[in-house]
Amino acid sequence: MRLNEITYNNAIPVDGYGPGFFRIGGTVHEGAVLTGPDGTTAWSGLDETAPLLALSGTIDVLLVGMGAEISHLPPALRTALEGAGIGVEVMNSPAACRTYNVLLAEGRRIALALLPV
Repeated sequence: MRLNEITYNNAIPVDGYGPGFFRIGGTVHEGAVLTGPDGTTAWSGLDETAPLLALSGTIDVLLVGMGAEISHLPPALRTALEGAGIGVEVMNSPAACRTYNVLLAEGRRIALALLPV
Protein backbone atom coordinates (compact mmCIF):
# COMPACT_ATOMS: atom_id res chain seq x y z
CA MET A 1 0.00 0.00 0.00
CA ARG A 2 1.23 3.47 -0.88
CA LEU A 3 0.36 6.43 1.37
CA ASN A 4 0.44 9.99 0.13
CA GLU A 5 0.61 13.04 2.34
CA ILE A 6 -2.25 15.48 1.84
CA THR A 7 -1.26 19.12 1.41
CA TYR A 8 -3.92 21.76 2.06
CA ASN A 9 -1.91 24.83 0.96
CA ASN A 10 -3.40 27.85 2.78
CA ALA A 11 -6.79 26.27 3.54
CA ILE A 12 -7.50 24.70 6.90
CA PRO A 13 -9.07 21.22 7.13
CA VAL A 14 -11.76 20.12 9.56
CA ASP A 15 -10.11 17.92 12.19
CA GLY A 16 -13.24 16.80 14.00
CA TYR A 17 -16.71 17.61 15.25
CA GLY A 18 -19.09 16.69 18.03
CA PRO A 19 -22.22 17.88 19.79
CA GLY A 20 -22.21 21.65 19.33
CA PHE A 21 -18.61 22.11 18.14
CA PHE A 22 -16.20 21.78 15.23
CA ARG A 23 -12.40 21.48 15.41
CA ILE A 24 -10.83 23.24 12.44
CA GLY A 25 -7.07 23.46 12.10
CA GLY A 26 -6.71 22.33 15.71
CA THR A 27 -8.95 25.08 17.11
CA VAL A 28 -12.34 24.28 18.64
CA HIS A 29 -15.24 26.46 17.47
CA GLU A 30 -18.54 26.31 19.35
CA GLY A 31 -21.76 26.58 17.35
CA ALA A 32 -22.15 27.32 13.66
CA VAL A 33 -19.02 28.23 11.66
CA LEU A 34 -17.97 29.40 8.24
CA THR A 35 -14.55 28.40 6.93
CA GLY A 36 -12.92 29.07 3.61
CA PRO A 37 -10.11 30.94 1.91
CA ASP A 38 -10.25 33.83 4.41
CA GLY A 39 -10.15 31.66 7.53
CA THR A 40 -12.74 30.44 10.01
CA THR A 41 -15.33 32.60 11.77
CA ALA A 42 -18.47 32.17 13.83
CA TRP A 43 -21.62 32.16 11.73
CA SER A 44 -25.14 32.92 12.94
CA GLY A 45 -26.75 30.39 10.62
CA LEU A 46 -28.98 30.46 7.58
CA ASP A 47 -30.31 33.95 8.32
CA GLU A 48 -26.82 35.47 8.10
CA THR A 49 -26.32 35.63 4.35
CA ALA A 50 -23.82 38.50 3.98
CA PRO A 51 -20.66 36.48 4.77
CA LEU A 52 -21.80 33.74 2.38
CA LEU A 53 -22.46 36.18 -0.46
CA ALA A 54 -19.12 37.89 0.23
CA LEU A 55 -17.42 34.68 -0.96
CA SER A 56 -18.50 35.43 -4.54
CA GLY A 57 -15.50 35.38 -6.85
CA THR A 58 -13.25 33.59 -4.35
CA ILE A 59 -14.95 30.16 -4.38
CA ASP A 60 -16.78 27.99 -6.87
CA VAL A 61 -18.79 25.88 -4.43
CA LEU A 62 -20.17 26.39 -0.94
CA LEU A 63 -20.81 23.23 1.04
CA VAL A 64 -23.55 23.71 3.61
CA GLY A 65 -23.76 21.28 6.53
CA MET A 66 -27.30 21.36 7.89
CA GLY A 67 -26.56 19.64 11.22
CA ALA A 68 -27.13 15.98 12.07
CA GLU A 69 -29.77 15.49 9.37
CA ILE A 70 -29.96 16.81 5.83
CA SER A 71 -32.65 19.35 5.08
CA HIS A 72 -33.35 21.80 2.30
CA LEU A 73 -31.72 25.19 2.06
CA PRO A 74 -34.25 28.05 2.14
CA PRO A 75 -35.12 28.80 -1.51
CA ALA A 76 -34.31 32.52 -1.19
CA LEU A 77 -30.81 31.73 0.11
CA ARG A 78 -30.14 29.21 -2.67
CA THR A 79 -31.33 31.74 -5.28
CA ALA A 80 -29.13 34.50 -3.82
CA LEU A 81 -26.03 32.30 -3.72
CA GLU A 82 -26.51 30.96 -7.23
CA GLY A 83 -27.21 34.50 -8.47
CA ALA A 84 -23.83 35.51 -7.00
CA GLY A 85 -22.14 32.74 -8.98
CA ILE A 86 -21.68 30.38 -6.04
CA GLY A 87 -22.59 26.74 -6.51
CA VAL A 88 -24.25 25.21 -3.46
CA GLU A 89 -24.19 21.63 -2.17
CA VAL A 90 -26.30 20.81 0.88
CA MET A 91 -25.72 17.76 3.10
CA ASN A 92 -25.56 16.84 6.77
CA SER A 93 -22.63 18.40 8.64
CA PRO A 94 -20.52 15.23 9.04
CA ALA A 95 -20.67 14.54 5.29
CA ALA A 96 -19.95 18.21 4.54
CA CYS A 97 -16.81 18.09 6.71
CA ARG A 98 -15.51 14.98 4.95
CA THR A 99 -16.32 16.34 1.49
CA TYR A 100 -14.67 19.67 2.30
CA ASN A 101 -11.42 17.96 3.32
CA VAL A 102 -11.34 15.85 0.15
CA LEU A 103 -11.97 18.87 -2.08
CA LEU A 104 -9.31 20.88 -0.22
CA ALA A 105 -6.80 18.13 -0.91
CA GLU A 106 -7.70 18.42 -4.60
CA GLY A 107 -7.02 22.16 -4.52
CA ARG A 108 -10.64 23.20 -5.18
CA ARG A 109 -11.98 26.70 -4.53
CA ILE A 110 -14.51 25.92 -1.81
CA ALA A 111 -15.90 27.11 1.50
CA LEU A 112 -17.87 25.36 4.22
CA ALA A 113 -20.81 26.66 6.25
CA LEU A 114 -21.71 24.37 9.14
CA LEU A 115 -24.62 24.10 11.54
CA PRO A 116 -23.70 22.04 14.63
CA VAL A 117 -24.67 18.39 15.07
